[in-house]
Amino acid sequence: MGCLFSKKSKGKNEKEQVTTSSAVNDEAPKQYSWDKREKLFFLCPTKIVLCKTVVGCASLWLLCHLVDPKDYTFSGLKDQTVGRLSGTVAGQQFIIQDCENCNIYIFDHSATVTVDDCTNCRIFLGPVKSSVFFRGCKDCKCMVACQQFRSRDCKKMDIFLCCATQPVVESSTGMKFGCFQYYYPELAFQFKDASLSIFNNNWSSIHDFTPVSGETNWSLLPEDSNIQDFIPLPDSEELKSVRINTDVSRSIIPITHGQRRKTSDESCLVVFFAGDYTTANARKLIDEMTGKGLVLVQTKEVAMKPEDANRVFQERADEFSPMLEAGPVVALEFNGEGVVEACQAIITDVFSGTKVFVSESKATASRDVDNFYNFADMQMGI
Repeated sequence: MGCLFSKKSKGKNEKEQVTTSSAVNDEAPKQYSWDKREKLFFLCPTKIVLCKTVVGCASLWLLCHLVDPKDYTFSGLKDQTVGRLSGTVAGQQFIIQDCENCNIYIFDHSATVTVDDCTNCRIFLGPVKSSVFFRGCKDCKCMVACQQFRSRDCKKMDIFLCCATQPVVESSTGMKFGCFQYYYPELAFQFKDASLSIFNNNWSSIHDFTPVSGETNWSLLPEDSNIQDFIPLPDSEELKSVRINTDVSRSIIPITHGQRRKTSDESCLVVFFAGDYTTANARKLIDEMTGKGLVLVQTKEVAMKPEDANRVFQERADEFSPMLEAGPVVALEFNGEGVVEACQAIITDVFSGTKVFVSESKATASRDVDNFYNFADMQMGI
């Protein structure tokens, strides 16, 4: 069981007076899809009491985990650098609100995060198992990894994002997105603790919940954006202990081209099957291919059933269907002139002892890519 609390309501009495005075107006106030805010549950293994509950004639002993909400909240800060180190959040829910001109770093995994009414802040959020909500924020620059991303009533936000589902913006303008690019030693383990795959990143597939005809509420950041120009390294003594690297080659998340215009009409699909070295093999191939100047467009990790093989692998289905029962596959799409030949050569030279699907020709590669990613998006509800 847990203790409940919800975000404080600013100017409660004033809002009640406004509501009362406007009751005579027949027109209902404008409603948004997230006006009903969720209550938050906190569990902390370090503060425990034993309580007794009687159910009928039976006695049931329950552990009630008590926490201080302030340990998981940054509120009302101005011109400060603050943060949480690995192990200090440990999957709890976190609130950031009413902060101005602050550098905020959460170097740990969490359950959900809400960021409300912040202005001119730089925010790093380690892996979030569920949702990240930005509401009423403006002029902020953020690095975020999460299952779901949503913004409402935000302006001029730069977001470097890893999102397992389709990001959503609502009643927001000037939103710019880039691919998550960050490293510190604990980050890979935190992704696993948050049940997030480093290969499932839909950072550029934005859904605008409230589009305006003739206007664009969101766009993509330049590919050559320097992360530290947006989110500087922390300068406090405590946070300096985190060994951060923002170089592209060290990023935990593979840097993908996303929805930007492809540089070539030739693509290639590569699929690694589940095994002890699946992630390492995929990362090795990415390094080899990008080292040759070819572009990683998108990645995906998804479970497949043997009966799915016909749809994706077609005439080679019998060859690969037995391998699908071992676990999720990791698929990579590369793009560039001569990309199919380059993929085949590297697979032969570097992964000769590993069973890998790779497009056979330029003529079939586009079909391979479409077949796999259409299937994956359907499976993941994107």
